Amino acid sequence: AKDTADGGPGVIIGTPLKRKSGTHNSIVFADGGKIIAERYKLDLPNYGEFDEKRVFQAGPELQGPVNFRGVRIGIPICEDIWGDIAVCETLAESGAEILLVPNGSPYYRAKIDVRHQVVIRQVIETGLPMIYANQLGGQDELIFDGASFAIGADKTLAFQMSQFEEAVDVTTWKRSRVAAGAQNANNSDHWVCSEGPMSKIPEREEADYRACMLGLRDYVNKNGFKNVVLGLSGGIDSAICAALAVDALGEERLRTVMMPYRYTSKDSLKDAEDCARALGCRYDIVPISEPVEGFKHALTQLFEGTQEGITEENLQSRARGTILMAISNKFGSMVVTTGNKSEMSVGYATLYGDMNGGFNPIKDLYKMQVYALSRWRNEHVPPGALGPSGEVVPKNIIDKAPSAELRENQTDQDSLPPYPVLDDILECLVENEMGVDDIVARGHDRATVTRVEHLLYIAEYKRRQAAPGVKITRKNFGRDRRYPITNRFRDRG
Repeated sequence: AKDTADGGPGVIIGTPLKRKSGTHNSIVFADGGKIIAERYKLDLPNYGEFDEKRVFQAGPELQGPVNFRGVRIGIPICEDIWGDIAVCETLAESGAEILLVPNGSPYYRAKIDVRHQVVIRQVIETGLPMIYANQLGGQDELIFDGASFAIGADKTLAFQMSQFEEAVDVTTWKRSRVAAGAQNANNSDHWVCSEGPMSKIPEREEADYRACMLGLRDYVNKNGFKNVVLGLSGGIDSAICAALAVDALGEERLRTVMMPYRYTSKDSLKDAEDCARALGCRYDIVPISEPVEGFKHALTQLFEGTQEGITEENLQSRARGTILMAISNKFGSMVVTTGNKSEMSVGYATLYGDMNGGFNPIKDLYKMQVYALSRWRNEHVPPGALGPSGEVVPKNIIDKAPSAELRENQTDQDSLPPYPVLDDILECLVENEMGVDDIVARGHDRATVTRVEHLLYIAEYKRRQAAPGVKITRKNFGRDRRYPITNRFRDRG
């Protein structure tokens, strides 16, 4: 607050405040070397990724506008404009001339359109312009994407700041007469933004990619990791994660490790090396034959009389996971885990094996979305990326059939429906919370839908132990979709 004594701009700071009425999600308004106002959030969200009622108490009463150098500014806080409490209308009735909303609004796909609609609704109801200021940065699963904007009293976009980029922009506001029509207009003077940025908002693939990049960068940097390591298998998931790591952190901070076994194809060896070479990152080869055969030998007597199967396949994955964790321990690197949402949904992953890791940038991306992002990245370099241009995910990786390569001639489709089918069913089940009958009515085979729904249900115990990862959809695993592991009752519909 003292820093505002020099006659420069006033400053609004978000902070928790502990008062007699409780601990509040609040802002303080500093100007002229002192705090001139405090405001408390009234509408506390407790859904999806939000758990504010566990931490804060709602403000005891609605406070009026802040008089800032002769301008009466109404300051609702984030959910105050989204929920059912008429905070904005009350501020307008109390004499506010402009509404300024500080937000911690996390990203999901097409969230900006939703924000615009929410603000337009409040502008229509109050007749006042609204400035929507959003924070930027990653915090675990949540990505705060910035993209602050304003909607004028005429319901048009007054300015739009860039998404996923730190920026300081100056906007100019002037009093102007607004014709009657909007509520509270009454041919009175209103504030109009006469000058401000108008940044282009990224399209879907770019936005998703940059969200993943920002999430990984901030998780690594804010938690003090110097570098990261991942297993580069020659498949598309590890390839796009390697590209994200180089774009987010730089080639010198990524170590990739190919861990071949007798089922690893020559194509995979070449594809992994080509990917690492294209990205310019370190590439090591650590064969897993000795540890896998050592495990098998140690278990020979215990497993006598049984057939080899998925247990022995999982030994390969767990050997790889152990090697990556050893590298992590020895060199202080964080392991980037690389499972996509399709695999996490149906449990097509190995606990303490390929699920090992500290953070997963593609955790909320279905397999077909991973393909889309890989194609997009081969044609574009996102702003702020530290990686090279050109084909960073080799075309052969994109074109070949996906495989875990844990047995001869294995492909993912030996165990799962084709990914376009699987992803559509999963999106219906997870994001849209549809039942089996409704999904079948969309044209899917009932037996396939029933099997996928069963796999989704029984894989909850694996997801509970998975690394955190970037939230991209409205319903990610962890923050949004919270299901018990144990529940004897099952609704088969």
